[in-house]
Amino acid sequence: MSNLATTKLSSKGQVVIPEIIRDQMGLHPGDQFLVVAEKGVMILKVIQKPDMSQYRDMITKTRKLARSSGLSAQDLSQAIKVARRK
Repeated sequence: MSNLATTKLSSKGQVVIPEIIRDQMGLHPGDQFLVVAEKGVMILKVIQKPDMSQYRDMITKTRKLARSSGLSAQDLSQAIKVARRK
């Protein structure tokens, strides 16, 4: 089910998402969006945070890849330090 609603841009550059759409989408204060705009079309995409089990899965896969490639804990620590400087 889709809904169509109009809204205005405020002097502060803010847009109100109409209540009917917020309710339909299950949006709450503090939700974050990715904003994509091109050729007169703007898309708001809700950013979903992964749950902790997804983080654990990513960590497990990363550790396996690191071990299979021969990286040491020291190599990884150094790579993290370099990445954080950027």
